Amino acid sequence: MELSLWTYEGPPHVGAIRIANSMRGVHLLLHAPQGDSYADLLFTMIERDNHRPPVTYTTFQARDLGSDTAELVLRSIHAAVEKHKPQVLLVGDSCTAELIQDQPGSLASSSGLSVPVVPVEMLAYSRKENWGAGETFYSLVRGLLQNRVPAPGSEAPPRTNEQPSVNLLGPSSLGFRCRDDVREVTQLLNDMGVRVNVCAPLNASPHDLLRLPEADANVCLYPEIAGPACDWLHRNFKQPTIKTVPIGVGATREFVAEVAKTLGIDHTPDSEASRLPWYSRSVDSTYLTGKRVFVFGDATHTVAAARIAHEELAFEVVGMGTYSREQARSVREAAKELGLEALISDDYLEVERVISELQPELVLGTQMERHIAKRLGVPCAVISTPAHVQDYPARYSPQMGYEGANVIFDSWVHPLMMGLEEHLLAMFRDDFEFNDGAQPSHLAAEGVSTRSEAPAVNDASHGEDDTGASAELTWDLNAERELRKIPFFVRGKAKRNTERFAADNGVNVIKVDTLYEAKAHYSR
Repeated sequence: MELSLWTYEGPPHVGAIRIANSMRGVHLLLHAPQGDSYADLLFTMIERDNHRPPVTYTTFQARDLGSDTAELVLRSIHAAVEKHKPQVLLVGDSCTAELIQDQPGSLASSSGLSVPVVPVEMLAYSRKENWGAGETFYSLVRGLLQNRVPAPGSEAPPRTNEQPSVNLLGPSSLGFRCRDDVREVTQLLNDMGVRVNVCAPLNASPHDLLRLPEADANVCLYPEIAGPACDWLHRNFKQPTIKTVPIGVGATREFVAEVAKTLGIDHTPDSEASRLPWYSRSVDSTYLTGKRVFVFGDATHTVAAARIAHEELAFEVVGMGTYSREQARSVREAAKELGLEALISDDYLEVERVISELQPELVLGTQMERHIAKRLGVPCAVISTPAHVQDYPARYSPQMGYEGANVIFDSWVHPLMMGLEEHLLAMFRDDFEFNDGAQPSHLAAEGVSTRSEAPAVNDASHGEDDTGASAELTWDLNAERELRKIPFFVRGKAKRNTERFAADNGVNVIKVDTLYEAKAHYSR
């Protein structure tokens, strides 16, 4: 066991809570000690839900371990069913409760309840949150539809509706922009004449899951959550799975083509549906061509982001990886196509070390990488969970479909553009109109400067020295001024290179000449 300050994923029972919280009519009985209810805060404080998750905790304490905790489980099960009256009861245990081996799922199944019980195996010490969510959703689908599986060799029932339909599988609570992705993909399908039969688990009920076999195909929007359920439905109900995840313009066009081919319909993608292709060719964007980008997150968003960065924005992907070991294969394959070796790790310190070594000009990652990039003075955009409250905006902000491509362009490019504006401010800082002591022109009549003193170089570069050499080095005042003229987004790298050059050559005071000698040295 390893103690950590940050973690990319919670334990598997957090994934089970995500599925219960996504659905209607489902309640989760979680055998867990007092204190494990902390997970409620993820939904009410980060995703800003207006209700707490539908979970009943047994909340056993240390003094309960000397008595029969199985009796506590049974009492909690009957109380939860009596109070909440769910259509389906999920039963599982947290990592701590797993050690007691009370087998709460078996207890619930044999207790004569009036509602269907679906036990969930958590494997708390070998798996994590996304696996727990996928396993819980798969257990629900299989548990409710097991008795409806057609006999081997039987024909599929005829379609009851002339309009082709699909199920959208995978969106869930605490997913990245799932709510808006569902709306965008639904509109995309409607434009093709395709009806959404069921969207699950987000906003679905157990009765909705019983209607899953009625659709012509399943769209696997998030393989981390829906992959196992889609595979089971394909094996038992012969429903094809549409696997293209429509993130980015190219992937959205491929998604439309795959839907049309799978359902046997004619449809031509709208080549003008997204503004991203034009934006990425515009004058404001072409000078961003070749920007060095590092991508990290869950597998679905990492693979999509690397493709968009490389194919649609002409960035150079210098590194990519995922914290999801179960989905690592797809990330490795995508990295191989770019000539890279994927970083598969859930150790944020290792991710930080790799980012520091690669020195990208833009980081696309999770909330973790946002902290890392801020510390290194590199622009960052969040593309994947885990995310913070600001990544669950109240406004419409999808990642999928054509509108999602527009949102992605804005989210990724603006941090770089802001860096350029910072560069212009730095260039004109010594100008009589734009120097740090000059007041804003619209306040000229007041005759009072509102600007603060110019920040020191370390503050202006938004980065702390991480070479270990600056403590022994001194920057000459003129050299500091020259350093501030370097664009914001590469200033940290120039500072580190100069200090490394000075240390290697025994220079204690960095002057303007040292700065340019270092530049010439690293340009060879």
